[in-house]
Amino acid sequence: MKFAIRSGVAWLALGCVGMMPLSGYAQPSLPWPAKQITWVVGFVPGGTADVLTRVAAQDLASRTGLNVVVENKPGASGAIALQQVARSKAGDGYLITVPGPLIYPTPQPAIGKELAPVMLMAQGPMVIVGPSQRALPALRDVLADARQRPESWSYGSSGNGTSQHLAGELLNQYAGTHIMHIPYKGGGQAVSDVAGGQIPLAILGSAPVLPQIKAGKLKAYAVTTSVRLDALPDVPTVAEAAFPGYDASQWFSVAASPGIDAAVLDRLNAALQQTMRSQAFQAAVNNAGMVAGGGSRDDLQKFIAEDTAKWQKLLDSGAVKLTDGQ
Repeated sequence: MKFAIRSGVAWLALGCVGMMPLSGYAQPSLPWPAKQITWVVGFVPGGTADVLTRVAAQDLASRTGLNVVVENKPGASGAIALQQVARSKAGDGYLITVPGPLIYPTPQPAIGKELAPVMLMAQGPMVIVGPSQRALPALRDVLADARQRPESWSYGSSGNGTSQHLAGELLNQYAGTHIMHIPYKGGGQAVSDVAGGQIPLAILGSAPVLPQIKAGKLKAYAVTTSVRLDALPDVPTVAEAAFPGYDASQWFSVAASPGIDAAVLDRLNAALQQTMRSQAFQAAVNNAGMVAGGGSRDDLQKFIAEDTAKWQKLLDSGAVKLTDGQ
């Protein structure tokens, strides 16, 4: 198997050996309607969605004998990628990693409508971080200073309407603060700016921030879920540090081009079930502080409906400000 990066696209190419069953791998038959699987990520390389997708794509290529191309298509908080895949035909053979919760100012292609559901990939916490060189002792200190000097505080995320943005506005609502949101085109760019001190805070998935935390470049103030992150056992949850009841998570799902036969998507789901259980993917989600997904295609649609309803109260409050200029 060869792996190379070309112009932001990861090519997972299988030669003759790769087309044969590999030791230790089941080989589910996958009559894919295209010569290869093009797996789109709507954010720049380096963020959690990108990291998990690349690991899953490499494993899927090994299992199916198909070439899998991971293509980053950043912009508009992932909307550009969603539109590209929604416009594709079954014969184009696209997959897309769809993060959530994700809210847009105008309707965008959705799983179960313009996009075919495949499965839940992973779910887990986000981490509130700041540059180590001027870190305050704790989250409560950050929020106290933000109340006194609101013009001095902002937080970065991977884009408008993303899970990080929603988590930040939920924190503002709990804390009575007005910390300004700075949207990026992906977690990798936001990590660079917060580690360099260009922004005072960021709320991001754990995969891109853990190396910087361990290197001493970022201070972790809190994790957003109701339970601590195993990789950061000394970092409290927001509920522990400041506000009981606060709980926000992010998740990633897999969807496909519209029109692909349901029987083919069921076989893809079966192959990805094995991918989610693979040693490589389990290691990746553990490093990201997440839990591997799974379940049927119907399970994914039910999960998304329930999660959307959970965030509706925050959206109805008007706390989340979205613009078309994402």
